[in-house]
Amino acid sequence: MGMTMTQKILAAHAGLDHVEAGQLIEARLDLVLGNDVTTPPAIDVFAKTCACGVFDKSRVAIVPDHFTPNKDIKSADNCKKIREFAREKGIENYYEIGDPQMGVEHVILPENGLVAPGDAIIGADSHTCTYGALGAFATGVGSTDLACAMATGQTWFRVPEAIRFDLTGKFRENVTGKDLILWIIGKIGVDGALYESMEFTGPGVADLSMADRLTICNMAIEAGGKNGIFPVDERTLEYIRTFAPDRYAASSYTAFSADADAEYVSTYQIDLADVPLTVSFPHLPENTHTVGTFEPIEIDQVVIGSCTNGRLEDLREAARFFAGRTVKKGVRCIILPGSQRVWNEALAEGLLKIFVDAHCVVSASTCGPCLGGHMGILAKGERCVSTTNRNFVGRMGHPESEVYLAGVPVAVASAILGRIAGPDEL
Repeated sequence: MGMTMTQKILAAHAGLDHVEAGQLIEARLDLVLGNDVTTPPAIDVFAKTCACGVFDKSRVAIVPDHFTPNKDIKSADNCKKIREFAREKGIENYYEIGDPQMGVEHVILPENGLVAPGDAIIGADSHTCTYGALGAFATGVGSTDLACAMATGQTWFRVPEAIRFDLTGKFRENVTGKDLILWIIGKIGVDGALYESMEFTGPGVADLSMADRLTICNMAIEAGGKNGIFPVDERTLEYIRTFAPDRYAASSYTAFSADADAEYVSTYQIDLADVPLTVSFPHLPENTHTVGTFEPIEIDQVVIGSCTNGRLEDLREAARFFAGRTVKKGVRCIILPGSQRVWNEALAEGLLKIFVDAHCVVSASTCGPCLGGHMGILAKGERCVSTTNRNFVGRMGHPESEVYLAGVPVAVASAILGRIAGPDEL
């Protein structure tokens, strides 16, 4: 039996010719990631390993993005701890706030050229699966695994089974990759891909931008997936030519592809033209509804950004709908560019002025409100439409608040109209 794309990457990093689903392996890692929430406890475990330093100063990345700029004393202490650790161990990829390469971890690692096809990556953050958009195997781990990986450059995996999503056709106008992944989660449920690789293939892949693919892989974890992954095509190569030119020039990457006889536990045939504008209602991403099929729901806040939809393409899309319009009085709209690079490019293109003229607040690049940290917490009874990736009870604030997940076009239309709405209503 042949191997899936994920299985081929894991086999290569384990030094094996072949692996099978369920097999336990130990694999070398190309990149290890931590943030300001998960790295502090990892540092405590790291000290117990007796390691003198990290396995490779260029292959460890630490990003303070969840509670930064620091919201309180505890978050400041955590950032001080990781800052001092990075300095002491000579970690090259530590990104301080204000750094031109700084931002939300899952936006900046690909932007900064740290991810390429065929890589094996772990991060102490569940949305590390984002990097599968570039044809890499990437998955989230806990702080203890992070500590051991920083010391050894290796970790263990149980090789996952796989689900194939065979994509054909093209999206209808204003439908995005966010709608596709929400629609899929609505179909299979939040445990529909439990510890399985979500592998996307088919001619429809060519219609998906890199921003779409990054968003889709980011939310593989919301279906319980071990990882999400896309094949490497010309659009992928163009991305690494732009953001990882040294690796592209040196051909220091491997574009793996699934064998024709690879085994999948299930296959879903999806015509992208069938995917509707989709909203996930509280309090699970699987609670999906098609825009226009429910009674009006008034809202208090809109958040556009995060590691899911904070890329330049997302902000361009938001500006397209906001231009010449304003946020409805009584509604707050917060824009969070995903990185300092995105912030600067949006500034240069005039996007930030469009947002400010539309009565939005433009924030620093931070995870902020996504996890109920800061910069947009909800009060009791408030409702928010958000382009983030989770809407659990209390996710963005009070346990009696509500979060509705959507793509950028729906989020902007909702901000303008003061209720959950599609862009065709503008």
